Amino acid sequence: MENMDFLASENEKMANDQQLLLNQEVRQTSTTQPDIASKETSNKKVILEYLRDFVFWLVGILLVFVLIFRVVVVSGPSMRDTLQDGDYVMLISNVFYREPRYGDVIVASKDSFKDGEPIIKRVIATEGQVVDIDFEAGKVFVDGVELYEPYIRTLTNRYEGMNFPLTVDDGCIFVMGDNRNDSKDSRSTEIGLIDKREILGRAIFVLLPAVDETTGTRQFDRIGAIS
Repeated sequence: MENMDFLASENEKMANDQQLLLNQEVRQTSTTQPDIASKETSNKKVILEYLRDFVFWLVGILLVFVLIFRVVVVSGPSMRDTLQDGDYVMLISNVFYREPRYGDVIVASKDSFKDGEPIIKRVIATEGQVVDIDFEAGKVFVDGVELYEPYIRTLTNRYEGMNFPLTVDDGCIFVMGDNRNDSKDSRSTEIGLIDKREILGRAIFVLLPAVDETTGTRQFDRIGAIS
């Protein structure tokens, strides 16, 4: 009889222990599930924050390129050897580029020339200055002073119809290509003076050099600032 009571007591004790273990497992499970859900929610928030930041950066970059910078492709040989036909160059937009200075390389659109096709040239003189050219000697003078022009490929021997000396009108600039004997520019009556409102921007950087006609390859060492 005593043995039976002992066995009953042991069985009851084992049953209680099992119930305690079961209760602990239930509590652990109920605790773990909210933790997993909380981690998943946290991960989603992090991903959404990264996506939001990426979109903001993307919009910012697009605005910078739309409002401040432009990319154009050089067309023709008129700026050799500074720039080659087919070079991709970056411009500071005319939204921020307002006062051209001597030596700047600019891109302009002149309605009187090829229906406004963009042209890229170097600023030689600004409003109020007097330009004179000795076509025999190939020399250029601004306000009576001969220009030092290390950037030109050829001397300025080509006459294009404009009369010199020439005073640059208010709000205008006088431009020429660096390849003087293969450039249509302010010497020509087709182009003449460039109104500052016709300027699209200043070329500042070669992003991608053109394919070299001789070697058939790109000279990547030409990537860099335009001087």
